[in-house]
Amino acid sequence: MTVLLILGPTAVGKTKVAAYVAEKADAEIISADARTIFRDIVVAGDRPSPEILARVPHHLVGVLPPEARYDAARFRADCERLVAEITARGKRVLIVGGSTLYIRALTRGLFPGPAADRRIREGLAKLSTEELREELQRVDPESAQRIHPRDRVRMIRALEVFRLTGKPLSAHWGRERPFPWPLTKVGLTASREELYRRIEERVERMFREGLVEEARRIFEMKLPEDAPILRTIGYRELFGYFRGEYDLSEAKRLIIRHTKDYARRQLAFFRAEKDVTWLDVTGKTVEEVGEKVLEIWHAAQSRLQ
Repeated sequence: MTVLLILGPTAVGKTKVAAYVAEKADAEIISADARTIFRDIVVAGDRPSPEILARVPHHLVGVLPPEARYDAARFRADCERLVAEITARGKRVLIVGGSTLYIRALTRGLFPGPAADRRIREGLAKLSTEELREELQRVDPESAQRIHPRDRVRMIRALEVFRLTGKPLSAHWGRERPFPWPLTKVGLTASREELYRRIEERVERMFREGLVEEARRIFEMKLPEDAPILRTIGYRELFGYFRGEYDLSEAKRLIIRHTKDYARRQLAFFRAEKDVTWLDVTGKTVEEVGEKVLEIWHAAQSRLQ
């Protein structure tokens, strides 16, 4: 049995396409989204609508409290458990999302590395991005070359592994454990103009649906500064507005800009993935894209039999 993996940049339309495919294929959906997994992130994470959640079983949506920490290793373990449970019920499995590290945990595997160490991470989080980069170049030049110079999360993880094991992260490459089920990978993309239009429309919709109020609730929780939920695009820009650093229109402009930047990074990351069938959704309906995805999934399943 193949597991369908739908990936792509934010706002490209993955949620609705996944729901259409899941209904047609009698499948259940596992979310690969690092923000949707939190209970309190509804608007900012563009969580699937109540109507979609009622139609199609979803997993890893709204299950963690705001102060929780969750990483790619836990996601991978949860995915393996959920796929086994869903297939045991006679259902097919569809994984959908755009969180790059979660996707990599499935497609490239994870090495059996040490668990996260909060004390080490808190210390590293106090360093500037340039300081993290300099230390990583000193202790693990191979990882420094492969990790984007502004990717604090991956640099901190690489340094954490070195401090806990005494070995560079690059020394563990090649020891990754593959995902137990074959993956049929389908990527959704769109023209830059179309993707940017969708991002702008989504941000406007999020404001109408209560993004400012949701962000203020999170802001007033006084969570630890390193809580992952606080890095959510939409929150961090509005936090500046709440602190009086700029007006609401500037906060909205920053959200749109940062979302577009994020979409570009996602696309660059996903383009490096192997064996992805890419579908351009520009000018196509959800049904048209969904039918093409079903066709690809069915063909992949037939090749296994």
